[in-house]
Amino acid sequence: MLESLYSLLTSFRSDRTMTLKATPLNNAHRAAGARMVDFGGWDMPVNYGSQIEEHNAVRTDVGMFDVAHMCVVDIKGDNVRAFLRGLLANNVDKLQVSGKALYSCMLNPEGTVIDDLIVYFINENWFRLVVNAGTAEKDVAWMQQQNTGGLTITQRRDGDNAMALIAVQGPNARAKVWEVIPESKASTADMKPFNVAFAQSAAFGEAMIARTGYTGEDGFEIGVAADKAEQLWNALAAAGVKPAGLGARDTLRLEAGMNLYGQDMDETVNPLDAGLAWTIDLVSERDFIGKAALQAKGQNAQFVGLILREKGGVLRAHQKVIVAGSEATGEITSGTFSPTMQQAIALARVPMGVNVGDTVHVEIRDKKLAASVVKLPFVRNGKILAV
Repeated sequence: MLESLYSLLTSFRSDRTMTLKATPLNNAHRAAGARMVDFGGWDMPVNYGSQIEEHNAVRTDVGMFDVAHMCVVDIKGDNVRAFLRGLLANNVDKLQVSGKALYSCMLNPEGTVIDDLIVYFINENWFRLVVNAGTAEKDVAWMQQQNTGGLTITQRRDGDNAMALIAVQGPNARAKVWEVIPESKASTADMKPFNVAFAQSAAFGEAMIARTGYTGEDGFEIGVAADKAEQLWNALAAAGVKPAGLGARDTLRLEAGMNLYGQDMDETVNPLDAGLAWTIDLVSERDFIGKAALQAKGQNAQFVGLILREKGGVLRAHQKVIVAGSEATGEITSGTFSPTMQQAIALARVPMGVNVGDTVHVEIRDKKLAASVVKLPFVRNGKILAV
């Protein structure tokens, strides 16, 4: 999700005549006094007052995000696994136990990123994907184009069977979800990260509960029928879960060193250059779309964290990174001021040969300010890891 809040607020559409899409939680956001913005054609909350308080709530307690603009895609049929073996860069053969989840990129033949997504293994005839909001229509069209085996590919964001997703994140997230959906505890209490289970709730109907997230904290991403989403949101709020907007979601994911599609990678970017080699299976004999191109191109840049060491600026996307002794330059892909660390931090693509601990310089207006290269993530599970 999201680039830095600065870039978010300066990248909204100038065409205000377009009708924005609304999630099923739109009324709840407005009732809570959210500041609503145009995010890629969706009317979304950027904050409910203090972005810093929302950020800190997730790091120290619990917060929740409307992620119903993202899209659930169900793929069903006799050969789903074989289809996904060729479609995704990560290997779905890692998913052998029902409920396991996998993060992967979906590439084009040139080896660049159509989208990044999570795939859940339900059974051999049913895999569920969650794809990004702005790429959902493109993603489904691409999947249908590759679908030569008669599979059923169904998007679940719109229509009579629409689902809505709510992310509940933070050290107290699971306890709060069990309080609001007590039926979920039996199937999720011992569930490890990157797994999913289903619970039948008396209040909210069937709920998909995945131990995944985009904040660097523990928690659940919950999927329910769209017409139950506002009721669930309000129940979570009544239980003390703090609503949080796009601004806090961005600073949290950036502290956690997590890529944002459209910012840190897209259809112009080799995923190996975006720090995503761990999601690409180039070892097995399995072929997939984009594999040959990746093998031919290899990795040409490194994806690192930066911490600004001098005062006088803020790290933001597209600023140039200067490496001593090299004619090649790098570029910041996402930057922000970290509420947890109280320092300016960034994700950057830099030339090969740059090492953790090196000092580089970032061009900020007419200055060249020193920054340290650090290993990602900056923050995970409430702890500062990069210093």
